[in-house]
Amino acid sequence: MDVNVNAAVVLTILLISVRISGVLLLSPLFSIAQLPIRIRILFLLGLSLVLYLGLAISPLHSLASIGGLISAIITEVIVGALMAFGIFTAFAAFMFGGRVMDFQMGFGVANLIDPATNTQAPLIGTLLNIMGVMTFFLLDAHHMILRGLAYSFDKIPVGTPINELNMLAVIQQFGIVFSYGIALASPVILTLLLVDVGVAVAARTMPQINIFIVAMPLKIFIGLMVLAISIRYMPPILERLFASIFRYWELVLG
Repeated sequence: MDVNVNAAVVLTILLISVRISGVLLLSPLFSIAQLPIRIRILFLLGLSLVLYLGLAISPLHSLASIGGLISAIITEVIVGALMAFGIFTAFAAFMFGGRVMDFQMGFGVANLIDPATNTQAPLIGTLLNIMGVMTFFLLDAHHMILRGLAYSFDKIPVGTPINELNMLAVIQQFGIVFSYGIALASPVILTLLLVDVGVAVAARTMPQINIFIVAMPLKIFIGLMVLAISIRYMPPILERLFASIFRYWELVLG
């Protein structure tokens, strides 16, 4: 049995996989599940084939030189990294808000291993990050990821050089780390600020009490209680946070 392999089709599928690998493998959405490398590669190639057939992407016949191939690979890496940056910054807001809450409650010295990056991460930040990933899939936002990939191939076809980058959109997307991170942590921050004021007044009026021993467990208890109460009011913030990913893609790819 003779099998004819079209080199242009294979090259196009491989370039598609280079772009989506940055979105899927570098983002915390899919790296949080430590799948074997072979399964990840097969998943990427399978998804690339589906996108190639579903979007009717034309095979690349113009990349005849090594220089043109290297230029196309670099372009796909840049586009994939830009798209992955939008997801990274959105989920970095959970880490930033968790770090602030850890510092306020006294968990600043406690760190966990983040399953997405295999690095030390804040205690509450890791909890919020896992909650964010679960919420992302519960909202069916992963379908929007696939639509965003299709949108990227429509705006920047495979092998097409990037003429201009909207760096302002990149800077604005970086800013949501702080704005949404503080928004997530604001109930705990404000409550613990009032607790600190009350503890300071008690320390002045009752100097015989070891206020440090009393304040630490009190702040931990009140901080966790306020965090548990505020979680039910987080969905509107989470929806706006996840929507910022796709607004960023429209700005940076448009």
